[in-house]
Amino acid sequence: MNPIIRKAVPVIVSMLCSLSSAASALALNDRTGNYQQTYHPPAYQQQTITFHDYISTHPKMKSATIGAGVGTAAGAVTGLVTGRGVLRGAVIGAGAGAGTGLLRSSYTMQRHPIVNNIATGTMVGLGLGLAGGRFHGTTARTAGVGAAAGLATGLLVHGL
Repeated sequence: MNPIIRKAVPVIVSMLCSLSSAASALALNDRTGNYQQTYHPPAYQQQTITFHDYISTHPKMKSATIGAGVGTAAGAVTGLVTGRGVLRGAVIGAGAGAGTGLLRSSYTMQRHPIVNNIATGTMVGLGLGLAGGRFHGTTARTAGVGAAAGLATGLLVHGL
């Protein structure tokens, strides 16, 4: 594969992932400012809760699981395209995706949407940089591009 194309693929994939996060931010931005989404266990006689019930009802576990699934797919594709290994990319992508899911569901970050988009772009770029390149140069550059894409997305979606 051409070295220029190999260096450009993680940057292009990180931009596409940040655009998809911007689309999800637009879809979730119809809230009325009520950020008090707390988990309330049932007040009646306590029943056994299965692992599936816990993940599907707990907001942080649910967002981390969904983020890990999306990150696994993105990391596996990045590892395949760059030739660094599909399994390696999937594992790194799962970690970065879970972190991104937790960032997106944080109550503090929901009050600061532009910073939330910057942090999301940085996490996506960091995960793709780790999955697709070596640990020193590519990771920092891809995380920087992700942060810049997150800033641009935040300013376009939420205004100056």
